[in-house]
Amino acid sequence: MPKTIEAFAPAKINLTLHVTGQRADGYHLLDSLVGFADVGDRLWLEPKAAMSLEVSGPFAKGVPCDHRNLVWKAAEMAGWTGRIHIEKNLPHGAGIGGGSADAAAVLRALEVDTDGRSLGADLPVCMASQTCRMSGIGETVAPANYFTKLWAVLVNPNVPVPTQDVFKHLQTKRNPQMSEVPGALLQKPGAFWSWLANQRNDLETPAQKVAPVIGKVLKTLGTTDARLVRMSGSGATCFALFENQGLASTTAVQLAAENPNWWVIDCAIGNA
Repeated sequence: MPKTIEAFAPAKINLTLHVTGQRADGYHLLDSLVGFADVGDRLWLEPKAAMSLEVSGPFAKGVPCDHRNLVWKAAEMAGWTGRIHIEKNLPHGAGIGGGSADAAAVLRALEVDTDGRSLGADLPVCMASQTCRMSGIGETVAPANYFTKLWAVLVNPNVPVPTQDVFKHLQTKRNPQMSEVPGALLQKPGAFWSWLANQRNDLETPAQKVAPVIGKVLKTLGTTDARLVRMSGSGATCFALFENQGLASTTAVQLAAENPNWWVIDCAIGNA
């Protein structure tokens, strides 16, 4: 019988996101420290004579099940035909990879020698699927082992935020890039936290103009024992980083109980 391939598409978390310029063709230049969580979508690929796509999971509604889906396009790029099932566990338009992570998972599973950039700017870093510094328009990806593991709580108010709308509200397109990481960062307790706190997500303010509830999420996370609170990508998912797994888990349970309409989950971000 044909072998079914299982793949995991981890959530992409922009721990920093600096918008440093804009090219003549309209593409924005970015400088971002990207980590990947141990939560995400799952996919199953079974070889068949014809292509088909089905989606289940808490966020299945609204996901296209035809050639419009990046997963379908990724399979075609690989020259592969068959039945694809996506278990959609991540919210849509959430600033955490979504369709790009799913497409990258397919390309990795089918062992395609590509960075996937023709399918979107987030594909190269999602193909790497490890802590990276991403720059350019997303095509330049370099390993960045600044940390081993971070404990986090991800919160999305279940409001999709179109990336193009957020960029329309970005007043300054040329902002400073990330500061250079101290050479002995990992050897100095607290140095990474200090460095990270001094970085930014330049889309955080414009995203709140599109979806004001993001401000409420950030404020709510700010009342916890988190070391750092920030928005990921173009939103609306926000994250809080904690000293240990216990704090993250306890906080997630409390936030979910107090905000039943929000998507709340604790996770680990990192390479280990």
